[in-house]
Amino acid sequence: MPVFERWVDLAAAPEEVLRWHQAPGAFERLAPPWDDVRVISRTGGIEPGARVVLSMPTGVWGRRSVRSRHSPHGTGDGLRPASEPDGPLRQRWVAEHRALDVAGVLGFRDVQVSGPFAAWDHRHLIEARPGGGARLVDRIEYALPLGALGAAAGGRFARGQLERVFRYRHRVLADDLAAHAATRGRPAMRIAITGASGMIGQALAPLLETGGHQVVRLVRGRAARENEIAWDPARGTLDASALRGIDAVVHLAGENVAAGRWTEARKRALRDSRTLPTATLAGALASVEGGPRTLVCASAIGVYGDRGDEELVETSPLGADFLADLGRAWEDSTAAAARAGVRVVHLRFGIVLSPRGGALAKMLTPFSLGLGGPLGSGRQWMSWVAIDDTIGAIQHALVTDSLAGAVNVTAPSPVRNSEFTGGLGRVLGRPTPFPAPAFALKLAFGEMAGALLLGSQRVLPAKLLASGYRFRFAELEPALRHVLGRA
Repeated sequence: MPVFERWVDLAAAPEEVLRWHQAPGAFERLAPPWDDVRVISRTGGIEPGARVVLSMPTGVWGRRSVRSRHSPHGTGDGLRPASEPDGPLRQRWVAEHRALDVAGVLGFRDVQVSGPFAAWDHRHLIEARPGGGARLVDRIEYALPLGALGAAAGGRFARGQLERVFRYRHRVLADDLAAHAATRGRPAMRIAITGASGMIGQALAPLLETGGHQVVRLVRGRAARENEIAWDPARGTLDASALRGIDAVVHLAGENVAAGRWTEARKRALRDSRTLPTATLAGALASVEGGPRTLVCASAIGVYGDRGDEELVETSPLGADFLADLGRAWEDSTAAAARAGVRVVHLRFGIVLSPRGGALAKMLTPFSLGLGGPLGSGRQWMSWVAIDDTIGAIQHALVTDSLAGAVNVTAPSPVRNSEFTGGLGRVLGRPTPFPAPAFALKLAFGEMAGALLLGSQRVLPAKLLASGYRFRFAELEPALRHVLGRA
């Protein structure tokens, strides 16, 4: 059978690397964001006998079908709700962990029980390095369907896809271990998250879990699982006593500002979706004894308004348009918690780069078809941040007691819109010859176009850098290549 092998050297002891893989959330952290694999069920972690059932696009040759040719592990939530049924273009993958048959080496092994391959046997080998640290070797024996015909038709493509996936996995693992090492010695926390099912929340929870923290999700309606707290943000209700024993809260909930034209009714809904839940949460934190002493609350760089070429840091004056007023009201809604002595951090997010949502996800289809191009003049500044640095900054804010107030979460190298679109085109291997005129954008999107598409914000992460945060992706093109699997 063909054998695929790839290794990575890690600045961590072998036992620490194994513990990381045993933690809830490890599978989700290793799942490339360009994929569409759904956890249907799982029993156990990575011990022999543990099983997982996944749903994935049909066909070994499918663009998205190769990512999870390993068994997920841990007990965190899946990428998608387990209740989602398979569609006609999806297939099941069942994998089982078995005893590792390599003497004297830490690690684990998973084998396909049923799925898209004729055979699949994946050994995760964790070896001690003579100079310290560990080497993780992923060794996979596999066979494609249809025997020699399948190997001839798809062998090269399958191997290239495996290389793409494991390059991503190894980069994430090395970066996560380094981030967790920076907080070694601090006690693990119980951290509550609102908006845990959103793009940022789905990425954040696994990072915190692999760092040894316990994640509690605030959910709308009834709390159906362990480590869930029910609240009703629309009505402003939350049982404050449920927050006892929680060390910190990360508040990410809020309606998407780009989901529809900004009518007056839509503006009220956007404002209410931010201010009322935030005030409810802040009031609960202020009133409960033995509750969280840190609140990390989402905000956005829209609070600065359209500022042309001006460099903006946390002490810069705020703007005066709708997004600026919305951001100001959002941040002011935490006042009750701050008055009660809770450390409040307002993370002003830039454009978060992930193919799972946000601006980048909307751009992928036209740009992949060669229909992309600059917006308006293309000279407006775009302050972006990779999804891994977005959640890395949240983790950093949780454990850095000196951080409080506004904190910009943007990469230190903002780019003009023309540079962004050109970089995305290069990463995708497509031309970007079709600019979108400003008048057409305003006609299509109204007021929203001026603020979100044509506005210019050159934002710098001054407080993050001063507090010691190290960006995983400080430059645009490496960030795009990583999240899109084009490294």
